[in-house]
Amino acid sequence: MNEELIRRTEDLARRCEKSGSVTHSVFLTPAEQYDLRRWRPVSDCTVVFRGGVPESERAVAFFLPDWMEEGDLDVSETIRCVRVTAHFGAPGHRDYLGALLNLGVRREWLGDILIQDSVAHVLCLHTVEQQLLTLERVGRCGVKTAPVPLSEVPVPERKVRPVSFTVQSLRLDAVLAGLFRLSRTAAAEHIRAGDASLNYAECLHPDAGVAVGDVISLRGYGKAKVTELGGQSRKGRQFLSGEVYC
Repeated sequence: MNEELIRRTEDLARRCEKSGSVTHSVFLTPAEQYDLRRWRPVSDCTVVFRGGVPESERAVAFFLPDWMEEGDLDVSETIRCVRVTAHFGAPGHRDYLGALLNLGVRREWLGDILIQDSVAHVLCLHTVEQQLLTLERVGRCGVKTAPVPLSEVPVPERKVRPVSFTVQSLRLDAVLAGLFRLSRTAAAEHIRAGDASLNYAECLHPDAGVAVGDVISLRGYGKAKVTELGGQSRKGRQFLSGEVYC
């Protein structure tokens, strides 16, 4: 677990409890969010994660005082969106990210960058919104920027391929093999080579335990999630269901 992240989080939780008002982090990676979901707060505040749009990969952790309900949280006070329209081109994610970092904006101040053809919607902290609006060029393309309400940000459709399989036990090598249609031997070799991650952290142990909700990635194959644990077959094998991100 990221000890520096936990220290910062505990400080935010204490400030929330002491002031009776909302505090929040910067944008967190999926791995950082996973660590915080396992963390137990030192105060009575509630922790919720919001990225500005549904199914966001990067999200801000909000710490709510005990008197506040989740439905009362207005994330637009903290998270903003800037639409970037490119002229005569369609820059990629790396182009946008590089141009934004060149403005002096740090990566943790930015959320997801959602790209559709020549238009990108950049989620960001409110403190850097005006800085993003000064962007004039991305890669070789001139661009035009404008603030847009979060309600008008197009939500990308997440495409997944459902898979079902059985395993003898809930080991990483067995589950990885089932998700990505590999032999168990090949899955174990990938794991030992450092190609696999479990809940966004590299895992080198083929016998690591896997549970429902875990996210598993394999370099060169993609990312998948274990979604359901079923019953057992007549031979005592465990039924599992998952989603492979397309």
